[in-house]
Amino acid sequence: MSHEVTPQTLWTGDYYNEGSGKDGLFDKLKEECGVFGVYGHPDAASLSYYGLHALQHRGEESAGMCVSDRKEFHYHRGMGLVKEVFDKDMMASLTGDISIGHVRYSTSGDSKLTNAQPLVFKYRDGDLAVATNGNIVNAPQIRRELEEGGSIFQTTSDTEVIAHLIARSPKDFVSAAKDAFNRIVGGYAFLIMTNDRLLVASDPHGLRPLTMGKLGDAYIFASETCALETIGAELIRDIEPGELLILDKDGLHEDRFEEKKHRKSLCAMEYIYFARPDSDMNGSNQHAARKRMGSRMAIESFVDADIVTGVPDSSISAAIGYAEQTGIPYEMGLIKNKYTGRTFIQPSQELREQGVKMKLSAVRRVVEGQRVVMIDDSIVRGTTSRRIVNLLRDAGALEVHVRITSPPFKNPCFYGIDTPDRRELIASSKSVEEICREINADSLAFLSPEGLITAIAGNNADDYKGGLCLACFDNDYPTNLDFNGEEKFGCSC
Repeated sequence: MSHEVTPQTLWTGDYYNEGSGKDGLFDKLKEECGVFGVYGHPDAASLSYYGLHALQHRGEESAGMCVSDRKEFHYHRGMGLVKEVFDKDMMASLTGDISIGHVRYSTSGDSKLTNAQPLVFKYRDGDLAVATNGNIVNAPQIRRELEEGGSIFQTTSDTEVIAHLIARSPKDFVSAAKDAFNRIVGGYAFLIMTNDRLLVASDPHGLRPLTMGKLGDAYIFASETCALETIGAELIRDIEPGELLILDKDGLHEDRFEEKKHRKSLCAMEYIYFARPDSDMNGSNQHAARKRMGSRMAIESFVDADIVTGVPDSSISAAIGYAEQTGIPYEMGLIKNKYTGRTFIQPSQELREQGVKMKLSAVRRVVEGQRVVMIDDSIVRGTTSRRIVNLLRDAGALEVHVRITSPPFKNPCFYGIDTPDRRELIASSKSVEEICREINADSLAFLSPEGLITAIAGNNADDYKGGLCLACFDNDYPTNLDFNGEEKFGCSC
């Protein structure tokens, strides 16, 4: 089973991501995608379906799956949610015991079916499928070099670069993959499948999450542990930075494509916003970590108020932590409409201007006449925060005090987060006081970088400083690289 793809218009510029943010009612950051892999289970496709469904929050634009019966590939990709892309008949055709799956939100490359993953290719040794979470930031340079050497690209996705590097190498498959990983720069978690093998790799800094589990004798790989829980798999461990796992008929082989040079630098936004609250990362549960962020926020920036409310869904845990620390009651002052989703009709101009009401409602009987502490996870452009503050005021709130459980978002990310141009990041050009006026709040405070580290790491904060990438927040706490592969902002990771 296959789908023909056609070449697309190529990108311009020297790097991905900056300025690629998509318009919408909410200026929330978007994770690029989630990956899920199975090796050695006869029902690999069904496991992948449920695993991808658990990772749906990491990408809602497209979904795909490639399954091998060790002789040939069976695969399908489509635009939309997992439940829309795969039906009963399609699932019945995806036979085999090796599988890789993908949900995508594009940060590089167009939002088109040709860029949906896994990408599938024919090469000299058979079939090759690739799925990744993250960004290869030097892909444009490598791509130009490969095109000059005769390579023909079928997509505008940076992921295709790795397949060409492997296919053009005269070395054996594993050696070619190692060389390819050593050529690319970025933050990534890769699943690469042939007819009878699966490769699993994490970038040298461990910026993107990837975990390994077991279900009976089968190995399972997922961007988040919640996907392992969904299928009843046991969590074994996280994939380490620079690690390369090879799974074949002889079992699991642990290898590396780069010696360990860096401390793990997992993206801090995974803790703050991206990951599901029931996922664990680096041994820390997301719900518990977010509660500690709220508690720490209360210690750093207490304000006398009547109720605490969180912007659903990602800020509920932090709001509970803030309320517990201060003794101010937590109330459900904001309700999320979970059924707005994508629509075939465009809202009227009036609704568009009040667009936040399509997804959020203020509970008037809860907030009316009250001094409200509104907890949220981040401020990007500021437009959403202003809309929510005004929503609470329209519902009768006497005061609205905004508390953000992350530091000010000042710098674009080049490693798999869809971020606006730096000029659109409100914290890059405005002070906290100016942002407060911009969003129409009575007061505003952000969690300090030290507070964030303490909240995530608990009692191990001193050891954890190098364990997070905070470059998007504060130039004094970076663990990131620029798109030329050089250390950025005095990186010490």
